[in-house]
Amino acid sequence: MMREFTCIICPNGCGISADIEIESGVSVIRSIDGALCPRGETYVKQELIDPRRNIATSVLVKGGILPLASVRLTKPIPKDRIFDAMEEIKKCSLTAPVTAGTVIVKNVLGYDADVIVTKSVPAGEMLK
Repeated sequence: MMREFTCIICPNGCGISADIEIESGVSVIRSIDGALCPRGETYVKQELIDPRRNIATSVLVKGGILPLASVRLTKPIPKDRIFDAMEEIKKCSLTAPVTAGTVIVKNVLGYDADVIVTKSVPAGEMLK
């Protein structure tokens, strides 16, 4: 069976076609076409075995010049656990000053991925 993928690893966004067969309950790739770099083939294999995604979102900041600070995961987690991770992140709020690189959730959901701040927010009156 042919499956179509759009690679999300680099900005090329390659449209990749993969001829896949199921043997003993396992997906086996017979051929891959359309990847402009080797990362496309790696992406397709990962998608078939254990699809993973990263999260970038924001959390509330109290007493800062901005109301929110951007955060992200330090590495991708299983795609089917994204909403669970978001529930954990939504429980967080920070108090200014907030420094980029600060870990706000360590080892989220036990996946060895931390939630870190990606934008510093100084203390002060909120910008309008």
